[in-house]
Amino acid sequence: MKALFTWKEYDEVTIYKCHNHNCPHRIDKLNALNSNEKKLRKQRSSQFKINYQYRDYHYSPGDLKVAEPAKPKVDLKRIHNDKNIFALILTLHISYAITARKTAHMLQNIWNISLSHQTVLNYVQTAAYYCHKFNLNNKGEIDDINAGDETYVKVKGVWHYAWFFICSVSKKICAYHFSDNRGAKAAIITMLETVRTAKENQDITLISDGNPSYPAGIHFINGLKNELQLTLKKVIGLQNIDNESEEYRPYKQMIERLNRTFKYHMQAQNGFANVSGAVAKLVLFVTHYNFLRPHTALNYKTPIQMPELKNIDSLQGKWVRIISLAA
Repeated sequence: MKALFTWKEYDEVTIYKCHNHNCPHRIDKLNALNSNEKKLRKQRSSQFKINYQYRDYHYSPGDLKVAEPAKPKVDLKRIHNDKNIFALILTLHISYAITARKTAHMLQNIWNISLSHQTVLNYVQTAAYYCHKFNLNNKGEIDDINAGDETYVKVKGVWHYAWFFICSVSKKICAYHFSDNRGAKAAIITMLETVRTAKENQDITLISDGNPSYPAGIHFINGLKNELQLTLKKVIGLQNIDNESEEYRPYKQMIERLNRTFKYHMQAQNGFANVSGAVAKLVLFVTHYNFLRPHTALNYKTPIQMPELKNIDSLQGKWVRIISLAA
């Protein structure tokens, strides 16, 4: 028996590592590698965690909260325009991915509604504040297999990251988060939100790419005193160089399609002026995607079906109803 040694120390975590080359864990990991993986390990050894590691995270529950929109400057009950105009702005700017300036231009030149593009952004911030809790409260149960990834968003010229997990069968976004890095904390927050509504003793598999933040997050969550034990499957690279990547690549492709859809709806060519604007757009994209956007794989139904929206034909009318329910 050999004691673990302190390998790395950070503010958020201390990593202990086993240096015993005859450790059963290390031997099992080496024996599990196929011929292609053994060749890849010689070139990119950092992608393979062979030696046993234990991470002691220093997080408190208050540190692990999903990013949420800032409290809005505009009170929903005191806006100058009625809810139909409010909903029309969300229909154009969020559902149809029209920029704030073009939205204001269309309102003026088509409907003779005079609004500035800043008012459009203010209304978006207000809607996001209410829709964030609406999204979380109406998420429902998750599937047994869920795929996750993070994608780039620029804020003040600096790359930030939007995190997602999507259910493999229902196609709904079951978690989202926004951060300024791709570290383990952001991955943990997103995965904790993913499993928040899991059934008791549900067997859950999460699919990710090779970002080491995901296995670190799994390590943390499985170390908590709860009945859930998560399994992580990784899809490495663009080609199937191992059996696991080949089996689970369809799920990785699913989350990549979601990322492309998200990028289209963000429509911020020069990035965002602040984090609150990016988070607000992220929140409303999830509202649109889960409750309003028909999905071809679901026979043109939305991922989350709400009875309150069933008999409303227009997107604008559905936004009115969602805002009413959320507020």
